[in-house]
Amino acid sequence: QVQLVESGGGLVQPGRSLKLSCRASGRTVADYGIGWFRQAPGKEREGVSCMRHYDGSTYYSDSVKGRFTASRDSAKNTVFLQMNSLKPEDTAVYYCAIGRPDNCLDIHAIYDYWGQGIQVTVSS
Repeated sequence: QVQLVESGGGLVQPGRSLKLSCRASGRTVADYGIGWFRQAPGKEREGVSCMRHYDGSTYYSDSVKGRFTASRDSAKNTVFLQMNSLKPEDTAVYYCAIGRPDNCLDIHAIYDYWGQGIQVTVSS
């Protein structure tokens, strides 16, 4: 059974940081590309960051570029999303995913497995 378990979300004030973790079981994350997506209430799912499976290239949406950093710890079979300088508009449910899509930031990209989602709320 494949599971992606997310942690690290919560309520944080604007300007502060959070680090999301996504621990995989049943699959080795080093064999896959990684996607981070988010969905705010009433809005379409948005690709936030992705790491392409075949060359490790990492991409970020314009809305988070320079503030968010994705990484992977193969020894822990865990991927991370470091989120700095958080803004109220970053409030959303965040999802990690693993797969091998070329268009890895696209909301229509095909990922094999998804996490359950974790709430991030940025508010004073």
